[in-house]
Amino acid sequence: MNRRIKRIEKLSKDELNSFIDKIKYIWQVIVLFFKEKGKWAKIKKLFKNIHKFLRKKSIYAIFLFVIIFIIMDFATRLFASDISFYRLWRLIPRLFSVSYIILFIGLIFGLKRKQGLTLYSLIFGVFFILFLVNNVYYDATKNFFSFSMLELAGEGSSYMMDVVKNCNPLVYVVSLVVIILFIYSIKKFPNNKVVNKKRLFTCLILFILCHFISVKLLGKGNLELTWDSWRTPKNIYNNFNDNNKCLALTGLYEYSIRDFYMVYLKPEETLSETENNFLSDVFSTANDHHVKNKYTGKYKNKNVIFLQLEGIDDWLLTKEIMPNTYSLQDHAINFTNHYSFYNGGGSTFNSEFAVNVGYMTPFTYPINAYTLNKNDFPYSMANLMKQENYNIKAFHMNSGEYYSRSINYQNFGYDQYFGLKDLNVYSDNEYYLDRELILNETFYNEMFKSEGPFINYIITYSNHLPFTTKKGVCRQLLMIDYEDEIKDMSSSERNEFFDNLNMSEEDCIKRQARETDYFVGLLMQGLKDNGLYDDTIIVAFTDHYLYTVSDTEILAKNGKDVKTNLVNHTPFFIWSSKTKKEEIKKVTSQLNILPTFLNLMGVNYNEKWYVETDALDKNYQPITIFSDFSWYDGNVYVVDGEVSNKKKINKDDLDKKNNYVEYLIKKNDLVLKYNYFKDIIN
Repeated sequence: MNRRIKRIEKLSKDELNSFIDKIKYIWQVIVLFFKEKGKWAKIKKLFKNIHKFLRKKSIYAIFLFVIIFIIMDFATRLFASDISFYRLWRLIPRLFSVSYIILFIGLIFGLKRKQGLTLYSLIFGVFFILFLVNNVYYDATKNFFSFSMLELAGEGSSYMMDVVKNCNPLVYVVSLVVIILFIYSIKKFPNNKVVNKKRLFTCLILFILCHFISVKLLGKGNLELTWDSWRTPKNIYNNFNDNNKCLALTGLYEYSIRDFYMVYLKPEETLSETENNFLSDVFSTANDHHVKNKYTGKYKNKNVIFLQLEGIDDWLLTKEIMPNTYSLQDHAINFTNHYSFYNGGGSTFNSEFAVNVGYMTPFTYPINAYTLNKNDFPYSMANLMKQENYNIKAFHMNSGEYYSRSINYQNFGYDQYFGLKDLNVYSDNEYYLDRELILNETFYNEMFKSEGPFINYIITYSNHLPFTTKKGVCRQLLMIDYEDEIKDMSSSERNEFFDNLNMSEEDCIKRQARETDYFVGLLMQGLKDNGLYDDTIIVAFTDHYLYTVSDTEILAKNGKDVKTNLVNHTPFFIWSSKTKKEEIKKVTSQLNILPTFLNLMGVNYNEKWYVETDALDKNYQPITIFSDFSWYDGNVYVVDGEVSNKKKINKDDLDKKNNYVEYLIKKNDLVLKYNYFKDIIN
């Protein structure tokens, strides 16, 4: 837009006059065309009739009303045009808004003047405030307002005026225009003396029809949990927990009304007496804190880097493929019997969720972890470590919209989530490369230049499918590896060159794993260069085994048990520069990471707050549960309550462990389903 303005400003007077003359000429041609066809008089008459029609007081007032409500809806979505989900011109959000405008017209202009004006003022007042609040709040936080935030209003009151002052001035310009139009529409409000039942009934029927069509156009939701349910329109609408996607999908009016319903009017599922008694028994010892052991406070006051490794399976973490990461593991507390299992969709975020809050995607009812951002997690890692005065940030290549990470990490208690993609500094997919997590200047400064103790949660990406030389990360890396050889080649010649390399899927996997290892090397150098090497610990783990490989023979060839859930075996270790190598052979999963970490940091916590316990405690009952309710304790692998790996266990112990698994699953699912901690903190 600025370029166009500058170009117009540069036009000379003669050029400008010439441009105006051309417009006049085109208009004259159009008029002449219709005159020759004998239709010009009819067109003039049509415009006169339209003008006469609009001058009727009721029609004029309705026209102004429609303009006002279209402006508020359109401007709200325009100011948030950086939300890449459901862009500005999509049909469904506009159809939702049209349905409400029709309903409001029927209610306001179907009543007598006094009642209609009162209702008009009320409806306008409510939605004008919501328009203003949503846009001011979005400008400050990049998230839209929700009524659920009113419970936290007191926390933000101290900086509210700064937010208002620093808001985009265009928000206030549009607000002023809307107010002027509203005042003018009041003056033009029709003097209805009777209730227009026909208008009321017609508008109500049209509203129901439009709204029904809008919902139907959302399509079908995923009944089964899949990784991409987070971006399926019907799932978003049904769950209604991602403010940005919900408003982009439904428009200002449906969003506001449905949000109000979800927060205040939707019937809450209530605990049955049995469920209530179960949870009461679980949390009855809420004041009994974790008993200290020889590891308690081992890393107290250290900086922390959580390193969640995308797809780095156990067979990849070798001295040959990943020397930097291998060296860390070789000088760490190494949990050699660790399993990264997952339920539902979004296996990467499942691990993020488990490590941050100590709970897993529910086993017994269908909901993905990234939709639980309205739940309360007062005992999350971030919330507890903030009490120890830590700065806590998350870093990943993808945008905050993906898996609703910006909202989820805010709900976990983080100070900020950073996505390389959100920086808008990359012209291609260079942000797929893990090296950019360190080489990007903004990320580097945020990671290493914080004042005071910090916790950085870093999620890698490079070992992600596809594993082929034709596209994806492998192709990008080969373009770098063979830069000199291919610099003068055409696109087809490059394709032929890469095909002739004869790289297999496994070769690409290893090359992509080396990229992650290169990032680890840069990370360690960054710690050294900033004097943080000896004051930082690294909690490293893999999000999931390499289930994304298309040829499962690769896994079997590299020692994976592909026929059972034991295929989920992955790396997990905790490094510091002064830690001597130590192997922990007890079975662990992502659910053990948080309580184990808290004890190492010397944080006073209650183990009942989490599903699993400190894996370094002598009383820890080693067990990992998989999505199909099978389990493994380091000895027996149990499916449907029966041992399936030919190992021995006496019947009493088997029954006890089966009951223990049932207890853990029930605790996990009921706490999440009923947002149990909300009642505890309130």
